Amino acid sequence: MTESNGSDARDQRDQHEQEVQAGQQERMPDWEKRFRAPRVSLPDWAEDAPDRSLFVSNATGTYELYAWDRSTGEQRQVTDRPNGTTDGVLSPDGAWIWWFDDKDGDEFGVWRRQPFEGGADEPAAEGLEASYPAGLALGRDGRTAVVGRSTDEDGTTIHLVRTGEAPVEIYRHRESAGVGDLSHDGSLIAIEHTEHGDAMHSALRVLRPDGTAVADLDDTEGGTRELGLEVLGFAPVDGDTRLLIGHQRRGRWEPLVWDVATGEETDLALELPGDVSAEWYPDGTGLLIVHSFEARSELFRYDLASRALVEIPTPPGTVSGATARPDGHVEYLWSSAAEPSAVRSTAGGVVLDPPGMKSPGSVPVEDVWVEGPGGRIHALVQKPKGSTGPLPTVFDIHGGPTWHDSDSFAAGPAAWVDHGYAVIRVNYRGSTGYGRAWTDALKHRVGLIELEDIAAVREWAVSSGLADPDRLILTGGSWGGYLTLLGLGVQPDAWALGIAAVPVADYVTAYHDEMEALKAMDRTLLGGTPEEVPDRFEASSPLTYVDQVKAPVYISAGVNDPRCPIRQIENYVKRLEARGAVHEVYRYDAGHGSLVVDERIKQVRLELEFAERHLKGVTSAQ
Repeated sequence: MTESNGSDARDQRDQHEQEVQAGQQERMPDWEKRFRAPRVSLPDWAEDAPDRSLFVSNATGTYELYAWDRSTGEQRQVTDRPNGTTDGVLSPDGAWIWWFDDKDGDEFGVWRRQPFEGGADEPAAEGLEASYPAGLALGRDGRTAVVGRSTDEDGTTIHLVRTGEAPVEIYRHRESAGVGDLSHDGSLIAIEHTEHGDAMHSALRVLRPDGTAVADLDDTEGGTRELGLEVLGFAPVDGDTRLLIGHQRRGRWEPLVWDVATGEETDLALELPGDVSAEWYPDGTGLLIVHSFEARSELFRYDLASRALVEIPTPPGTVSGATARPDGHVEYLWSSAAEPSAVRSTAGGVVLDPPGMKSPGSVPVEDVWVEGPGGRIHALVQKPKGSTGPLPTVFDIHGGPTWHDSDSFAAGPAAWVDHGYAVIRVNYRGSTGYGRAWTDALKHRVGLIELEDIAAVREWAVSSGLADPDRLILTGGSWGGYLTLLGLGVQPDAWALGIAAVPVADYVTAYHDEMEALKAMDRTLLGGTPEEVPDRFEASSPLTYVDQVKAPVYISAGVNDPRCPIRQIENYVKRLEARGAVHEVYRYDAGHGSLVVDERIKQVRLELEFAERHLKGVTSAQ
């Protein structure tokens, strides 16, 4: 009788808790639901144990790694850290999960590993001190790994690590480099490097496990290194010396097959506009092609024997990751601006559907092409349903700079739309997906070139009647945050307010404090160090123009950020304070952004409330 009463009481408590949660969800605004709804990454699977998979999810409210045994359906949380974990690799035999252990998002740490079935974490590469990661490749023998490291003192070092043995250094250079892949039989190691000093365009080298070179590939054009190469992966067959790589020889990213033993190159010459990437099918007979063009993407299978290209049907939108399974089916992570992301399969249906709250959709994106000083600029526009202009408008500028906005689901822009704003995202010069010349165009006049393109789209938005010129917000994170602060100073009359997340604010101090790989990128972009080209750094630094800023400024920054370090942001804020300029600063205990859902929601709410205080006719944050 007592046990029955206890069981009934527990059932009542559980039912009450479920009712409370349901009530909370019902009252929760859609913009917040989009952040809280559980989501998953594309599962990675073990090459020799394909039923074992690894993925990332925010199911607990923090992004962490999860193991998934497809044969039983069991899912297990692997990592559990206050600021989250997303960097993990599953060993080819499926026995181990390697994950990168840094401190509160500072990206400086060591690799640890945990048995797939669960258990205590252990050092994965004993003998290697903490560093920034520079790539990782795990061998099929279960005891071999190739570990890339980057530090300010040593530049890049790459090490062969075998269980029970001391790590062996097989590569070292002051310039940035990284591990590309380890061949199927473990006899060859492909690396990307920038020994020539151009961090935007890598060369390739293939090494033996003892560090001796087998082959080099370094594309040049007109005597200058302006063409990039990337490692896409060795053929998944023992003894096969074919390496799939990406190249830019025709002005865009395309794949080719390079036999590193014979030097033979098989150019696929796919007649597809835009950028093309690829990975091997598990049997090595074909390639899974990912084609990106004008902010959308699609999939194909390419048969290496027949050279036939066959489209794999996917809905219109963006495929942000895809992998071919041993049974021939393809799994892919898909979304559009209107529909949340889902892991789908060509076998039909959703592969991995997390339980719990479902994310509301948003409005579709509209394409706009605007003539700019460097050519046609592609912009993506979202606006509230049924709205007519002129509207308060947010220019949400992407980071990178070598990245691009696409027709994919994003909770941040959707939140602005929910509050009555139009949102415009600009794929300025420097963005990927529009050819090599477009990506490389921002050199030397860094920041200023991007702002010219943003200004051209702004002029269109106002003249078309979409945007209210008195209620224009410039915002972005990382490089987008940098362009926000730079734009507020260079174009002070164009913007009503600015919201910058983890920005570059003082370019010279940022250069001296940032991680080594980003120093190399800045030297490439600006043509040297602050001491070598001081005028370029000054012209491209938001700090140079801080006294011209008129609009209220909101800045958020991670105190452990190695990419846009806090000291250079404090320098900028002190200048705002000295002027008595209207500004707010929010500092949080993490790195270059947060993996904690509550923290991310707090940041968005603060941004919405800041806009509400300084603009008229907008909806308050709920």
